[in-house]
Amino acid sequence: MIHVVRHGRTEANASGLLLGRADPDLDDVGRAQAARVAGSVPADALVVSSPLSRTFQTAMALAPEDHIRVDERLIELDYGDFDLRPLSEIPADTWAAWRADPHFAPPNGESLHALGERVWAALDELAAEAVDRDVVVVTHVSPIKAAVAWALEVGMEISWRSHVAQASIARIAVSDRGRSLHAFNDVSHLADLG
Repeated sequence: MIHVVRHGRTEANASGLLLGRADPDLDDVGRAQAARVAGSVPADALVVSSPLSRTFQTAMALAPEDHIRVDERLIELDYGDFDLRPLSEIPADTWAAWRADPHFAPPNGESLHALGERVWAALDELAAEAVDRDVVVVTHVSPIKAAVAWALEVGMEISWRSHVAQASIARIAVSDRGRSLHAFNDVSHLADLG
């Protein structure tokens, strides 16, 4: 099983900013969320993380630092000039074009299609390990949507049609017969957090 975890909250998330390659730490809520994730994934799983601080800090709640594998392909979408800007500042025509075309890239950024290709390559490699052991992938919103597309064998067009909560878990079963999505956006472990 591959357990795909979104990192805990940061101040940028709480402020409603687009957060791509900028590298803030978890805030207090994010650290509490990460601790809750630890009780909801197998303790002996292989833990693989994006290199950004918010994901690595979440991963450290699950495994000792020297047991975490970092994979650059799991990094968040490069929002380019839109990074750390509120969504309300994105012009309506740009937003419409972005939602309509997975090959659209923000100025100096990356397309969802390009992100999907790199995330799918990482998951193809991890799938071989996940047949025999649990793997926890700690990553970001857009790579999680790419993981769901990978599990369902659909395109990145689904990205704008799903919501991924902070510290949520998606679960993808892998076997010799293929893969299937078993859970998406599970936040039951966060039920009593404020």
